[in-house]
Amino acid sequence: MLDLLERANPQLRDLVSYVPGKPIEDVARELGLDPNKIVKLASNENPLGPSLKAVKAMQEALLKAHFYPDGNGYHLRVAIAQKYGLTIDQVIIGNGSNEIIEFLGHGFLQPGDNIIVANHAFSIYRLMAQLLGTQTMEVPDPGFKHDLPAMARAINERTKQVYVANPNNPTGTMADEKTLDRFVEEVPENVVIVLDEAYYEFLENPPNSLKYIRDHRNVILLRTFSKCQGLAGLRVGYGLGHPDLIKLLQKTRQPFNVNAIAQVGAIAGLQDEEHQQRTKEVTTEGRKFLEAEFGKRNLEYVPSVANFVLVNVGSAKRVFQELLKKGIIVRAMDEYKLPEWIRVSVGTPDQNRKFFEALDSVL
Repeated sequence: MLDLLERANPQLRDLVSYVPGKPIEDVARELGLDPNKIVKLASNENPLGPSLKAVKAMQEALLKAHFYPDGNGYHLRVAIAQKYGLTIDQVIIGNGSNEIIEFLGHGFLQPGDNIIVANHAFSIYRLMAQLLGTQTMEVPDPGFKHDLPAMARAINERTKQVYVANPNNPTGTMADEKTLDRFVEEVPENVVIVLDEAYYEFLENPPNSLKYIRDHRNVILLRTFSKCQGLAGLRVGYGLGHPDLIKLLQKTRQPFNVNAIAQVGAIAGLQDEEHQQRTKEVTTEGRKFLEAEFGKRNLEYVPSVANFVLVNVGSAKRVFQELLKKGIIVRAMDEYKLPEWIRVSVGTPDQNRKFFEALDSVL
C-alpha cells in the first residue's frame, strides 16, 4: 500500500512555498531585539500605516462581528465600481489579489496548459501554475523590463494566461501605455491577459488600463488595498474585468472570502484620498532618496516607479543576515534568481536613514 504522502498530488513534491518578508515579531524573538527599534523594509508596506478613517470604521464594525459578512461584497464592489466608472458586475473581490490569481487558475488552468511570465516576475504566478499542474514559460526581461513583444510571440496553442505586473515586483519597472496597447491587440482573444497593478497608485502618469476591460473580454486588472491604502493586514484585493469574465471567476470564489471588518475598512480606505496622496508623496520622496544614496555608494540599482528599489549588494544572503542583526529587515532575492540583489521598501525618512547607516557598516 502506498504511503499517505506518496498519494498526494505529484505537483506538490517539488513545489517550494512562497517565503514572505520576515515579521518584526519573529526577528525580535530570534535575535533578542527590541521590536520597537526594528525597521521593516521587506514587504513593500505603507510606512504611514493605515488610514485613520479606515481604523475608525473597522472599530465600529467590530460591534457587529457576530454576523456573517456580505457574501457578495456588495457595498465594497459598488464603491470600487464608482471610483473607476464601472458597474458592479465588472468587479470581483478577493482575500488579497493573490486569491484572484487562484480564481484565474481554477477558472482556466489544467495539466498540460501553460502560462507566460517575465523571467523576474512575481513568484506567485509560477507557484499557482505549478500547484495546478500547469507549465510556466519564462521570457527574458532585458534590463529587468517586460519584453511584451517577445511574450506575445511565446504564446502557443496550450497558453491560457499571460501575466504582466505593471509596475513589476521585484524590479519596479513598468511598460508604457503604447507598448501595452500593442500587446493587448497582439494577444489572441482566447488567452487571458492578467495586468497586475498592485503598485498602480504610486505612478506619476499611470497608463489608462481601464480601457482594456471595456473593449476586451480577455483582460483583467488586479489591484489591492495592501499598498497605497496601507491595509495589508486585512488581505483585500480586487479584480476589474469584462462582466462575462468576472461572472465566470465568481463561480470559483468561496462564500464569505472577504470578512466583514475588512470590507468596511477597505471602503473607508478607498475613500480617504488624502491619506493616499500623502502616501504617494512620502513614497516618491523616499524612493528618490534611496536611489540617490545607492548612487553615491556606486551600488547598481534598478530605477523604480513603485515603493521599493532593487539593488545589487554583492551577496544578498550575507547582507540580509547582517542587516537583520542590526534590526533592519529587507528582502533577499534568491528566489527570483538574483543572489546578489536585495529589495528595499521605501520607509519613513528616519527609517530610510537608519537603513543606510546599517548598510554602510555591513558593506
